[in-house]
Amino acid sequence: MITTKKASQFDISIIQDLARRSWEDAYAEILSKDQLEYMLDKMYSEHEIMSHFQNPNYHYFLIFEKETPLGFVGFEHHVESDITKLHRIYLVPEAKGKGAGKIGLNLVKEKTKENLDSKIILTVNKNNSARQFYESQGFKVYDEAVFDIGNNYVMDDYLMEFDI
Repeated sequence: MITTKKASQFDISIIQDLARRSWEDAYAEILSKDQLEYMLDKMYSEHEIMSHFQNPNYHYFLIFEKETPLGFVGFEHHVESDITKLHRIYLVPEAKGKGAGKIGLNLVKEKTKENLDSKIILTVNKNNSARQFYESQGFKVYDEAVFDIGNNYVMDDYLMEFDI
């Protein structure tokens, strides 16, 4: 059975481990090893994740099968007046096909409604097969963007949205 649990700063090492394991699988063919390491260090440092826990609108939830962590979601309410941003949803390879992604995304949809936001937005790498998953869950591409993330790296993404 797949369950979720609100994460706290005491779960940072679990989030970091899940991020590394899922990124090494999801981005192995998309990003160079150097860019992958750079992005993990930048986006999943203890300092960076701790800053998210200090923001009352930013939430992490861990996704479990029994006692085994399979992944996590990280999202932020009210990034604009009535918009929630799904910053992160990552699952380890062994979670695929178990419905954990759907459960995580449904949790974000539920929390978005509870917080009176009317839309969820996200970015997804143009070469990431996760786009098809998001589309199967009702998200639509509304634009494209290239983000300079430093160290001569960019993120070349689709911008997607879901109306609540």
